[in-house]
Amino acid sequence: MEEFRRSYIRLCRESGAEPQEAVLQQLHQLPRGRLDLATQSLTVDTCRALGKLLQTEALLRELVLSDCMLNEEGATLLLQGLCTNTVVRLLDLKGNNLRATGAEALGKLLRQNKSIQSLTLEWNNLGTWEDAFTTFCGGLAANGTLQQLDLRNNQISHKGAEELALALKGNATLQQLDLRWNNIGLLGGRALVNCLPSNRTLWRLDLAGNNIPGDVLRAVEQAVDHNQDRHTTFQENQARTHILSKEVRHLREEKSKQFLDLMETIDKQREEMAESSRASAARMGQLQEALNERHSIINALKAKLQMTEAALALSEQKAQDIGELLAAAEQEQMSQSQRQAKERRLEQQEAAERESKLLRDLSAASEKNLLLRSQVDELERKVKSQQEQLFLTRQELTNTSAELKIRAVQAEERLDMEKRRARQSLEDSENLRLKEVEHMTRHLEESERAIQERVQRLEATRLSLEEELSRVKAAALSERSQAEEELIKARSQAHREEQQHLAHLEDKLRLLALARDEAQGACLQQKQKVVEAQARAGQLSLQVDGLQRRLEELQQELSNKDQEKVAEVNRVRVELQEQNGRLQAQLTAQEALRERAAALERQLKAMAHDHREALLDRESENASLREKLRLKEAEIARIRDEEAQRASFLQNAVLAYVQGSPVRALSPPK
Repeated sequence: MEEFRRSYIRLCRESGAEPQEAVLQQLHQLPRGRLDLATQSLTVDTCRALGKLLQTEALLRELVLSDCMLNEEGATLLLQGLCTNTVVRLLDLKGNNLRATGAEALGKLLRQNKSIQSLTLEWNNLGTWEDAFTTFCGGLAANGTLQQLDLRNNQISHKGAEELALALKGNATLQQLDLRWNNIGLLGGRALVNCLPSNRTLWRLDLAGNNIPGDVLRAVEQAVDHNQDRHTTFQENQARTHILSKEVRHLREEKSKQFLDLMETIDKQREEMAESSRASAARMGQLQEALNERHSIINALKAKLQMTEAALALSEQKAQDIGELLAAAEQEQMSQSQRQAKERRLEQQEAAERESKLLRDLSAASEKNLLLRSQVDELERKVKSQQEQLFLTRQELTNTSAELKIRAVQAEERLDMEKRRARQSLEDSENLRLKEVEHMTRHLEESERAIQERVQRLEATRLSLEEELSRVKAAALSERSQAEEELIKARSQAHREEQQHLAHLEDKLRLLALARDEAQGACLQQKQKVVEAQARAGQLSLQVDGLQRRLEELQQELSNKDQEKVAEVNRVRVELQEQNGRLQAQLTAQEALRERAAALERQLKAMAHDHREALLDRESENASLREKLRLKEAEIARIRDEEAQRASFLQNAVLAYVQGSPVRALSPPK
């Protein structure tokens, strides 16, 4: 904020004006994000400098300019600077006597600014000039960010209220509007009532001190209550949507984890298969080398045999003597060949037995694999059923919580309604009694004054008569007697009139006492109704406590089920690990047997075929898992649609209930 202060000083000096000390002091003590210049008299140069600074200021969130005695030019410069500002959220212009030019500048500000959410314009004169106020209302209709607007004490007439009503029809963001202490009247109130059905965001509208009839105020209150209920319903729906999105993300993460685990197991199996194929290839190479060595030995033997045959052919002439020896050698060679043939047959039989044994072991291993797959499928079905039960339980919990909230809100509304009725009836009866008592006291005072005046007049006449009697005492005895008779008659007449008036007043007092007793009885009845409503509220609270206990029990059951599921999954994992260990031992035994096998080519081909089939099965399982994931996402989308429809049905039902309730039931008895 020190940079803001230096920029202000620089701009003031560039314009040839001195910076205001009060403004510099406030800028020196400025808290971060808030500029408070309330009750500071700002000059035009200061307003021009602040307007230029506010065009590019990126740290200021709140601007308070209340009671700054801004003139039209200064206010226009400040508001022009705020038109391009994108960070100010709160603007307070209370008590600056803004007029036509200020109203037009405010309309331009509301039309161009996209950041201000709260605007205070209390104690100004925006409604005095209708054309300028129309411009202000046009800016309000085009604004898309303002949520709170204070227009108290702005001389707004019924025409200004009509312009405001048109602006509210086009505005879709304003939530709170304060119009207290203006001159809206009956026509303006009706215009505001007619515009409220088109506005679905305004949930608070203050109209006190505007000479608006009570039925119009009640209609406004009812429409605003509808918007408030809609606002609360929208917030609840947003909360539910947020919870559902969290659950969906959690399910997606779990599915992705399961898919990654499955892919890891498939990769491990592929690596094991590759290792086994490499080992088999190495073994085949060794066997091929041994076979080549044997072929070379046989070829060498054949060469030696040919050499011996040539020697025999050359020495046939000389070998007659050793013919018998040659025949014996041939017999020995035949016996050796027979023995070698027998050994070869025995080796072939042993190889066939080994091959059959390996085939039996391979079939047993495949059966064990099938059993393990069936167990895994059964466990997956169990997990799915438990997940479905968990989902149904959560849905029931959400439904019960929503019903409880609706019942609690209805009970609170009924209780508030009964309290308002009782309070209004008590106030009306008390006001009526006070008015009657004041009327009776005034009447008694007037009657007493009249009697005193009449007595004074009679006393004056008596004095005059006494004076006349003193002057003509001797000559007017007859007149004196007549005057005394007239005086007695006048006094008796006055006494009778006074007694009649007192009797009349006593009758009125007795009637007032009866009315007071009736009002007290009505008050007692209202108190009894309030007590009954409190009792009903207590019963509802007990029901809510019971449902909360039920909810805690269900949550405990869910936690137990989760623990059982985790234990079952751990047990299955341990069994799978043990089975994997046994399978690995069997695989090592099979590899040891394969080393002694002579013809493993066909078996290797069969195993490769089996592994390919297993890979195809795994890929089909992956496809089925993807299909299940897609079905789950479709089900989640369907659940969202159902929740949205249920919320809309609930909203329609609440609206129908509120609109169907008669207005007379809401008005207090007079």
